[in-house]
Formats: sequence, C-alpha cells, structure tokens
Amino acid sequence: MNKSSPLDPDDREETVERALSEALTPIPLEPSRRAPLRSRLLARVAKARAAGEGFIRVPLSQADWQHMLPGVRVHHLDPERRAVMIELAPGASLPFHRHHEDEECVVLRGDVRLGEIVVHPGDYHLAPADSRHGRVTSHEGALFYLRGTPIGHPVEALRDLVTALVPGDGAPARTIRAGDDGWHSHGDGIDGRLLHRDGAGRSEMLRIAPGTRVSGGLPALGDECLLVEGDLGIDDWAMQPGDYQRSVSGDSGHSELASRDGALLFVRAAA
Repeated sequence: MNKSSPLDPDDREETVERALSEALTPIPLEPSRRAPLRSRLLARVAKARAAGEGFIRVPLSQADWQHMLPGVRVHHLDPERRAVMIELAPGASLPFHRHHEDEECVVLRGDVRLGEIVVHPGDYHLAPADSRHGRVTSHEGALFYLRGTPIGHPVEALRDLVTALVPGDGAPARTIRAGDDGWHSHGDGIDGRLLHRDGAGRSEMLRIAPGTRVSGGLPALGDECLLVEGDLGIDDWAMQPGDYQRSVSGDSGHSELASRDGALLFVRAAA
C-alpha cells in the first residue's frame, strides 16, 4: 500500500494547513518594533472588549433548554422582546394557534412545516397578527428562532390556542427564501435584505461575504442580532450559529466585524 503524502489532493484541508504552518520559521522582532506592536494589539483588545460591554450576549452553547411539549424544547432569549429558540425533535409538533401580534420565524437547522409551507435553513417566515397556523411540525427535526411569540406567557399562550378555534385564517403569512432576490449592498462586503417593517422597527437579513473585515467606530448591527449561518467575529466575541445578542444602550456600537467563511445574520433595529 502506498503511503499518502501530506500534500495529496484528497487530504483534508486542516492537514495541509498544519503541514504549511510547521514549515514556517518565526521572524524575530527587533525590540524597537516589539513594544509598539504589543501596545497596538492591547489597545485593540481593550477597544473590542469595551464595545462588547454595550451588549448582552446569549451563546447557544449555554442555552437553558426547558421541556415544553413531547419532543419540543424552548430556550428563552429575551422575555421583553418575546424572543425564543425552539428545538423540535423529528416528528414533534406545536399545536394550531392564532397570532395576536406579528410573529417572525427564522430557521437555523432542519425543516419547519406550517401546513403546506416548508421553511428551510436561512428562510424567514412572517405570521401577521390575526393569522392562524395549523400544527407546526418537522420531519427531520429543526432549530428555529421566534420573535413576537407568547411562549413563556401562559395566559397569552392559552388565548392563542382558544382563539384558533374561531373560523377564519386572517391575514396571509409570508415566506422569504434564503435564495430569493432583493439584496442591496451596504458596502464593505455586507449586503442586506429588508424582511419586515412595522411601527416599532424593521427586520433585516444581512449577508456577509467571506473574508470581510471592517473596523473603527461601526454602528450597532441592530438592537438584536442572531447568527443564522457561518462564522462572525463581533468585537471580542466569536459568534457561532444560534448565538444571539441584544443592545443594552441606544448608543452601542462595534469596534470591528470579521468573517472568514461568510455569514448570514438576522437583525432587528428600532424605528
């Protein structure tokens, strides 16, 4: 059997990267350059940390999952904004219900089936106030974000179940697919697509190109943001899909933003 070379075309990417990095020789820095470089690096770290203090971060890896129904778990992100993460096991379902406020849904993993509509990762679904949903199910299991939901508010959740018995489907729901057109450039490798606007603010999907790096006095991406796909570094936080953050002050901003492989980000900003 022939022994594989570390640089064979079918080797995994990390093997190639490791072989290249091991071949690199460190370049010593002169003392006159070392101190200024260290000073700039520490200043950058301090600036990123200070910017991050303007936000509350909720990593998915630290989710406080609670059992809701058979095969259904809920992770509460922000009670005030009525934002939650829902995980459905394959075949699990949520009961039919009527909405009393606009409910926004973004799928991160799997398939979410709302009657004849199937929502996939990266898709956005809006159920307007007074609309009615049948059972929400998933064949393969799903992870999705909801905003504007009564989950966690028992009296309101019961109201939504009872009023679903009243005839009439209300306003039609709307689904925007991840591959749909309508993107507009924000510059610096960032494209945006408006999803929904109401009296309280607007919801938008941001698409960040691979290799994007922006720094220096950036405005906040939104009052809330959720990483849907990819990787994203914001200030001193390396976000993973499902991570969520919200602003705690109106003048919050970012010191830097970067993505190696690209990212898809759901953001909500006040009017």
